[in-house]
Amino acid sequence: MPLSTPARIVSELASRGYNAEREAVTRLADAPDSTAALERALETVPDDALKLTVAHVDSVLDREESRADATARPGDAPKPNSTPTEGDDPPVSTGTDAPQSPDGHDRTPPETGGSRDVDRSKRAIEVANDMTGNSTGTGEYQDFVTVFRDRYEKLAGNLRGRVNHRPTDAIQNMAGGSEAALIGMVSDIRSTASGHWLVELEDTNGTFPCLVMKDRPIADLVQQLLLDEVIAVDGTLADDAGILFVDSLHFPDVPRTHKPSTADRHVQAALISDVHVGSQEFMADAWHRFTDWLHTSEAEHVEYLLIAGDMVEGVGVYPEQDKELDIIDIYEQYEAFSEYLKEVPGDMEIRMIPGNHDAVRLAEPQPGFDEELREIMTAHDAQVHSNPALVTVEGVTILMYHGVSLDEVIAELPDEEANYDEPHKAMYQLLKKRHVAPQYGGHTRLAPEDRDYLVMEEVPDVFHTGHVHKLGWGKYHNVLALNSGCWQAQTDFQKSVNIDPDAGFAPILDLDTLDMTVRKFS
Repeated sequence: MPLSTPARIVSELASRGYNAEREAVTRLADAPDSTAALERALETVPDDALKLTVAHVDSVLDREESRADATARPGDAPKPNSTPTEGDDPPVSTGTDAPQSPDGHDRTPPETGGSRDVDRSKRAIEVANDMTGNSTGTGEYQDFVTVFRDRYEKLAGNLRGRVNHRPTDAIQNMAGGSEAALIGMVSDIRSTASGHWLVELEDTNGTFPCLVMKDRPIADLVQQLLLDEVIAVDGTLADDAGILFVDSLHFPDVPRTHKPSTADRHVQAALISDVHVGSQEFMADAWHRFTDWLHTSEAEHVEYLLIAGDMVEGVGVYPEQDKELDIIDIYEQYEAFSEYLKEVPGDMEIRMIPGNHDAVRLAEPQPGFDEELREIMTAHDAQVHSNPALVTVEGVTILMYHGVSLDEVIAELPDEEANYDEPHKAMYQLLKKRHVAPQYGGHTRLAPEDRDYLVMEEVPDVFHTGHVHKLGWGKYHNVLALNSGCWQAQTDFQKSVNIDPDAGFAPILDLDTLDMTVRKFS
């Protein structure tokens, strides 16, 4: 079998003990005969080299007079409107230009749409933090200790360069009036009779009380705290050394200097979530218009479809849900979803993660589907990863998380920091905390594993969520945060809890610029 994809080339290199620069792999994948090109590159690589470089691969391809094919890139294409910068109100471009499905049933692509000319050899996609098939938790007490220790160590590592941290037991032995700094997990937050804030922090050695005075500028930051998140504080010990008066408070946070990566060609990805097939309110007509549009020349650069959970409506998710179901059997719901997925162009790469309506455990991290569901979900070889998962598409790292914790963030924090009408602001808080679901013991369930898969160890270029059925996006320290709405009209249950969904939208992301437009198909 020809080594026509970057993944196969990387696998072959690894089996022979070599690494390679990303662009070197791309050059080999683009060669007319990638297998022969790889063999020639390995035959001529210096004996002491452990990595294939772009320069070496180019020299090999030059000698074979193939470089023009290996480095060809599509011509310039019109770019959609830019993604708003942090703080701007994002424009939604759309609606009337979305092609209509002729009758809602004929799935033949529109004849006027043109054809898609897609070169799959240029594609590169990698997935990290996928715990599917690797679950080790048994629910024992020690499992919870392990996962919280792992969380603490990972996030403390992001903070140690910002304060001169001392363990809690060392601080307890310091003299009163000394300057001290502590990195800890928030175990309690309460206000004093005088209106000050008492925050108790816990590390692996013990706990220590920290007092934030109400008249300090940092007092507002206390209202952004959630239990179980990891922060750093520094300040001065009281005269009896029994409490730390806090002068500054630090979150793990995304560095302001973060520079996102981009693709080296003009290629796009559609980022959607919450399809909810099986619900009486699933918007089939809007879905048909979306998939019809994907077959047009206007969408020829949309080569990836990323779905952030809730592919189906599920069964028994909320009280009296059965009254709102169009398909009652969960397996039949997935069969129907697979049929709808077949409307998507067959040359698209599809990656999905589960949500709280899908047929997996509710506790996070959620593994991808079991074999029975995977056998049903065979359309276009769509891949299902765990929730969350880190999907790198042509160099652009996209953190996909369904978003159940957004409910808790919005409920706990002030409205100006997190609300349903601007879901991306709640996502900013998660980026600041470098954890997708920091608070344990509330609505967000935690499955203890051998490590905390919910920590943002790597800063993503894009943070993609769903769940709240609201559309919103913006940039936080150069990270694009997107909540992509849904494909389900308002249900009776949503009316009862005052949720007015943003339905039938498809955000389209330029991977070469990280600019984004939103198309409306409802």
